Amino acid sequence: MRRVMFTYFTSDPSSKALCSPMLLSTFSHFSLFHMAANMYVLWSFSSSIVSLLGCEQFMAVYLSAGVISTFVSYVAKMATGRFEPSLGASGAIMTVLAAVCTKMPEAKLAIVFLPMFTFTAGSALKAIIAFDTAGLALGWRLFDHAAHLGGALFGMWYVTYGHELIWKNREPLVKAWHEMRTKNTGKGGGGRSN
Repeated sequence: MRRVMFTYFTSDPSSKALCSPMLLSTFSHFSLFHMAANMYVLWSFSSSIVSLLGCEQFMAVYLSAGVISTFVSYVAKMATGRFEPSLGASGAIMTVLAAVCTKMPEAKLAIVFLPMFTFTAGSALKAIIAFDTAGLALGWRLFDHAAHLGGALFGMWYVTYGHELIWKNREPLVKAWHEMRTKNTGKGGGGRSN
């Protein structure tokens, strides 16, 4: 099944680009309801996350979160012997939700169909993590609990430590990346230069 997904998502079947399926799964959904629910959550938290991180950093975190949450999902599925597709969209959106709830734990939230019940963002995050941990431990197949947990943990880590470690120090990393790509292109390494 991994091989089928790999060749389906990459443009060149002989390519060794293993991140392509994980990146493209960031935009995958199981059904129209799944997509609608994810888009509603993303829309609800998008203004907060963009004001916290800015547009460019948000895009970098969102795409990274999709890859990371899909990878966590793959690892969990291989460990349990379940070879089902992994959809990284929910994991990436969990990153957004977890990042906002971590930075603004006292913000008041409500469920769309039950607006009379409010709760803090910190309480919501704890409940979601507890639910997904139970789902992963008990083998529930309602959601991709591993992807949700991977996304939530990445979001919490990023707004707590990652911004300082990665985003504020990105210039030397980007420069090293461009130098490495230039050297590989010059040696016939198959890389493309921009």
